[in-house]
Amino acid sequence: MGSKYGTIIMGPAGAGKTTFCSALIQHLRNNKRSCFYINLDPAAEEFVYEPDVDIKDLITLEDVMEELHLGPNGGLIYCFEFLLENMDFLTDPLESVTEEYLILIDMPGQIELYTHVPIVPSLIKALTRGSLNISMCAAYLLESTFIVDRAKFFSGTLSAMSAMLMLELPHVNILSKMDLVKGQVARKELKRYIDPDISLLQDAPESGLVYEYKDGVENGDPTDAQNVVKGDSFAKLNRAVGQLIDDFSLVSFLKLDVSDEDSVGAVLSFIDDAIQFHEAQEPREPNDDLAMDEDES
Repeated sequence: MGSKYGTIIMGPAGAGKTTFCSALIQHLRNNKRSCFYINLDPAAEEFVYEPDVDIKDLITLEDVMEELHLGPNGGLIYCFEFLLENMDFLTDPLESVTEEYLILIDMPGQIELYTHVPIVPSLIKALTRGSLNISMCAAYLLESTFIVDRAKFFSGTLSAMSAMLMLELPHVNILSKMDLVKGQVARKELKRYIDPDISLLQDAPESGLVYEYKDGVENGDPTDAQNVVKGDSFAKLNRAVGQLIDDFSLVSFLKLDVSDEDSVGAVLSFIDDAIQFHEAQEPREPNDDLAMDEDES
């Protein structure tokens, strides 16, 4: 049996995961590459391209919430627990997928699934081991508009790092919707977000993020509600979070504009490298066709 290759598309709600999947599928088709599209969002409703496997054919979030009286998050966790109990729904169609295909798995936006509970890590193990043995990477999308709010950006960066540690997969982190911030952020400033620079936390006092503090200086009572985001304790917390991101040095981002095919192609090239897709393809010498023509003549 040949190798299989895939990527799992993750990120917060509204990051553009399904839109990215659609852009990837179109790019693959334009380049005569095959794709196997899996939707694992039990609440998704509209698709540009119909999924080859859709979790809603097994279970839907709406039915779970109605019948079990669960909220959206609890219902989503139940849906994935049900999927794990019925993995043949997912694995059986994948058995026949060959190495020419890129498997795209579109995930829901609730980050709890892969940062707080071991549900998605269990799913990854089932797909990357055993008879399927899929060579897989994770593509984590973070909306580029987060860079306008530095607190959100570093929160998203921390979530990306958490997913990287939990899933134990090669990761490609992506700043999506770059067209929305075009002209709003200088190129030099943008570089500080592509490779997160923790000094950003101290460069914008208007954001309320306190990063540095001076020893021996009265910063107010940290238990006072008015001083919660201004005092010594909050400064230490921000510094600890920033230092954690800096110490691990795991997270850097690629820029993505789905309306630009070159941008989509560039991100795809990183995904291909992460899963070593091209190493399994039949090599072609650039002069093969020319040699054949000369022999015929």
